[in-house]
Amino acid sequence: MLARSAQCARLARSLPAAAVSRRSLASSPRAAAKACTDYLRPTHRDDEVPADVAHKLARHAAVTLNTYARPNYILARGKGCKVWDTHDREFLDFSGGIAVNALGHADEGVAKVLQDQSRKLVHNSNLWHNEWSGELAYLLVQKTKELGGLGYAAGQPEKNGTPDEGGLKVFFTNSGTESNEGALKFVRKYGKHVAAVRNAAGAEKGVEAPTDEKVEIVSFRDGFHGRSMGALSATWQDKYQAPFSPLVPGFVPATLNDIDSINQAVTERTCGVILEPIQGEGGILEASEDFLRALRRRCDEVGALLVFDEIQCGLGRTGSLWAHGSLPTDCHPDIVTMAKPLANGLPVGAIMMKDKVAEVIKLGDHGTTFGGQPLQTRVAHHVVSRLATPSFLSHVSSVGSYLHSRLSALHTLFPRLVAGAPRGRGLILGVPFTRDEYVQRIVKLMRERGVLVLSCGKATVRFVPSLTVSEEEAEKCVDVLESALLTLDREVEGI
Repeated sequence: MLARSAQCARLARSLPAAAVSRRSLASSPRAAAKACTDYLRPTHRDDEVPADVAHKLARHAAVTLNTYARPNYILARGKGCKVWDTHDREFLDFSGGIAVNALGHADEGVAKVLQDQSRKLVHNSNLWHNEWSGELAYLLVQKTKELGGLGYAAGQPEKNGTPDEGGLKVFFTNSGTESNEGALKFVRKYGKHVAAVRNAAGAEKGVEAPTDEKVEIVSFRDGFHGRSMGALSATWQDKYQAPFSPLVPGFVPATLNDIDSINQAVTERTCGVILEPIQGEGGILEASEDFLRALRRRCDEVGALLVFDEIQCGLGRTGSLWAHGSLPTDCHPDIVTMAKPLANGLPVGAIMMKDKVAEVIKLGDHGTTFGGQPLQTRVAHHVVSRLATPSFLSHVSSVGSYLHSRLSALHTLFPRLVAGAPRGRGLILGVPFTRDEYVQRIVKLMRERGVLVLSCGKATVRFVPSLTVSEEEAEKCVDVLESALLTLDREVEGI
């Protein structure tokens, strides 16, 4: 401990005086004018690989197709917002399994439900009913009507009614990509339905329909919707698309928050528009209320469906059940896709849609082998029951606000590294950097100090921890980030 303190003191003397201090947990993040120096020394170095780990990773590499850049350690267990590797090194996990582990690692409630259901019925095929897929669908519709989303304003029980009264339907999938694939199929069929109805109506009146080719799907630059060919075709990022072109035809690119370009992109040929209310992989870029309202209006004008991909930003991550749920209903979509946190790590996704969409989809139009099975849906029912409580959502908002306030100071403390204020809401936040290489360096520096964070988009560090994260854990994350920024600042100066 004395050696570490001496090293920190030596490093501190080489740093600008305004950037050095130690902060207690009791101090106010808004009042903090100096950066934390408690974590200048790396404790989890990437290049210190035990022999047994190196041997095991070499064995695995011989038989595994590798498409990931991963550090040389193996995670073995977790609890809450922490994980440990096979040599019992502890990490604070602010990646949350990429926004998946909403209730944290090794949650006792999830484990109990999983164990109980696994002894009863795991899989029985969708040719027969099972109890929990229907119960989960009912719960999702119920909570959406209560808390807001898909055209329902929060807190209007008399107007919104109950799930038994209809309005919304749910189809279960295995993943986020499959949820988006299903949604793309549904909007294509809906477009053909609208074109056929208009053609028939026009024929009766002797009027030519605007188009009989209502098949185009509009999606947005910097968005991310998955890696299968359909979802990839809606993902306008060269690094994802270029190696696999040509892609599925009929997709049209557009620019998020550019209201003036909406009418040019969304036309009579458009059957659907898909976007993330908060673009996750694109850099935590949020669609404005005015933009969503204009987009909703335009979709209604041309008879197109509006799809919100809330796979990363939905299910409580913003402090409301749906990222769009806190907005006025004239900004709401016709379809919402979900997955990541739905069963806290078990693979399951869903497509929730208005009845007008469900009425167009007929027997045999879509299917899945593993989607909606009793094991996944019972766990998901447990997870959603907890995520959708007012106290849980209030906790997300509170800790998210605290984390945002701490991150807001970084631009002032490190103006040549941090490009501006944090982006996002609740516990989906991103800090923009002035250069992309700074992001990769910060991710490594934080990892070597025991905190796991992610990069995303153009020069952005992403924070998507488990929604159970505490204020103290948020405090430590930013303290480590500040120490990493001090280290990077010195490297840039050449100290």
